[in-house]
Amino acid sequence: MFPLIFLAYVVAVKVFKKTTPNGKVTVYLGKRDFIDHLDHVDPIDGIVVVDNEYLKGRKLYGQVTTTYRYGREEDEVMGLKFSKELVLAREQLVPCEEKKADLTPIQERLVKKLGANAYPFTFKFPPNAPSSVTLQPGEEDTGKPLGVEYNIKTYVADTPDDKGHKRSSVSLAIKKLQFAPPSRGLRLPSSLVSKGFTFSQGKLNLEVTLDKETYYHGEKLAANVIISNNSRKAVRNIKVYVVQHCEVTMVNAQYSRHVASLETREGCPITPGASFTKVFYLVPLAASNKDRHGIALDGYLKDDDVNLASSTLVAEGKSPADAIGIVISYSLRVKLNCGALGGELVTDVPFKLLHPAPGTVEREKAQALKKSKSIERSRYENSRYVSDDEDNIVFEDFARLRLNEPE
Repeated sequence: MFPLIFLAYVVAVKVFKKTTPNGKVTVYLGKRDFIDHLDHVDPIDGIVVVDNEYLKGRKLYGQVTTTYRYGREEDEVMGLKFSKELVLAREQLVPCEEKKADLTPIQERLVKKLGANAYPFTFKFPPNAPSSVTLQPGEEDTGKPLGVEYNIKTYVADTPDDKGHKRSSVSLAIKKLQFAPPSRGLRLPSSLVSKGFTFSQGKLNLEVTLDKETYYHGEKLAANVIISNNSRKAVRNIKVYVVQHCEVTMVNAQYSRHVASLETREGCPITPGASFTKVFYLVPLAASNKDRHGIALDGYLKDDDVNLASSTLVAEGKSPADAIGIVISYSLRVKLNCGALGGELVTDVPFKLLHPAPGTVEREKAQALKKSKSIERSRYENSRYVSDDEDNIVFEDFARLRLNEPE
């Protein structure tokens, strides 16, 4: 008889931490990404550990700020500012003004582990807070990138309006993101357009249909294109684009960028009386648009796994025009070239590009792919961990992870 051996695998909980330069205050967060579910947003729950003897009657404050940069920093002259910073929430953390009644599971574990000097805090995003978006700078841009970013800051001061000293302050960058609904729906977006020509009978017809309404980052788009040429003009070539549309609400500006494209002469010229049908495939990726000015990204510029910015979602009953920040949308554009005299026939089919919802199979696949994407990255991250086998908590220094770069 051989003895039975049971092996238990326990998944460690990753906790991010950051300490002030003087080492007296440390902030712990269970995650850096907070999800907007349209009807509510994940609360920002964390723990702060402070050396009470260091305070000496002073107080420890915490606040959540958002910075909305809509112009280049290097163009700011004569006191002109192209950014707006708002304090969304502020609270006295130590001494705690009111006892926290309900702690999240990660807060309970951290309070138990870190002891009496651990103080829980919870902040909430205000309604209609915009999603985190970063606009990719150009080669000549040297200042901070345009976009919307969020930070949690803790600082030691006598009053909440005091800025505090850098040696006793710590700031942590976080992101507010949106995920796709659990169900992608059954509707197939489509468009049907026609073009007539001066001094010529008949029309050129173009029909475009997508295979989904919502796509996940990294997923292939399939566009079924049907062309019926009942005119006397010929189609010279076909161009297909994935277009990212950005609306910067602070300055009421709009612009678009192609994030994937192809051009083909297959089946061309499509002569009068002829038809053409084909499915075109495109994959919009941030990796295919590196160093392209103005591309909206869904995260930090230095992250290897950064995605294109997700489509902006609004709650049911609200208009997308009411959204603030940088509003992102996508469309698939098909353009038929009929020559110098015939001009072009163009149509756009809107769709959504988002992250899979938590708990879905697609989300699990995306997470698995992300974890196995770079062995070197994993080794780098593991070298930064301080693990606790007893509580299965893994602490990671809160920093923007950068391979082959000094901190």
